[in-house]
Amino acid sequence: MINFGHLRYFWAVAHEGNLTRAAERLHVSASAVSVQIQKLEEDLGHALFERRGKQLVLTEAGRITLDHADSIFALGEELVGTLSERPESARRVLRVGALATLSRNFQLAFLRPVLAEQDVEVIVRSGTLRELLPNLEAHRLDVVLANVSPPRDAATQWVPHTIAEQPVSLVAHPARAARAGAVAELIAREPLVLPTAETSIRADFDAWVSRLGLRPRIAAEVDDMAMLRLLAREDLGVAVVPKIVVKDELASGVLVEIESLSEIRETFYALTSSRRFPNPLLQTLIPKRGPRRIG
Repeated sequence: MINFGHLRYFWAVAHEGNLTRAAERLHVSASAVSVQIQKLEEDLGHALFERRGKQLVLTEAGRITLDHADSIFALGEELVGTLSERPESARRVLRVGALATLSRNFQLAFLRPVLAEQDVEVIVRSGTLRELLPNLEAHRLDVVLANVSPPRDAATQWVPHTIAEQPVSLVAHPARAARAGAVAELIAREPLVLPTAETSIRADFDAWVSRLGLRPRIAAEVDDMAMLRLLAREDLGVAVVPKIVVKDELASGVLVEIESLSEIRETFYALTSSRRFPNPLLQTLIPKRGPRRIG
């Protein structure tokens, strides 16, 4: 059995990167911390640190141990919060991860029900799925928002919830939209601004134009919806984009919707970890009756 007292000493040193600072934080002597870590290394059968100058650097075994320690102590904090006798007196926190390329308008729409609550703090971190999913599985995030559902298997510790879907439209500067004509002619004639091939929108769009026998002229491919919106505003071409991404521009007349592409939709997912005590704020945000339609 692992001695969790030894593990907490290791955890403190790993995050501080320095034995002395960790000892001060734990209110014990540096020698006492060193002894506890040595005992943990003996129990695990691996060195957890290597010294580089005055810094302690994690070994491969140390990094694996830290990942597990983060998860263990995060669960401990979650347990105390969940089983607290007076949960209403504590400030509630929701930790959200979001794909860096995800529409900010969608993120705001998803979080709006809890943003208005006075006793809720929302922490949003952006990144790639490769960066966000380990933090979700280690319980450092409560939910990850994405417009793709990554492959999973029986050993995967997270669950995808389909939370919303929205139609995709052809959108352009008013002058360009005025000469649009038939959609097939527009796609064959006008330059297009498209999401990259990794997105579900692009896969559906490519299949659609293939069925129509069209060869679109691509002006730009971007994986960031904010950049796609900017390129549409700059009249680089006709954008293939969900309306929620450009809703402000459509409302002000800066951009015009040429046509809604009913066969193409963007799907949004909330990825949550398998927890015995999930963050109760998620019950407000994740619908129980299937995805809601946006737009």
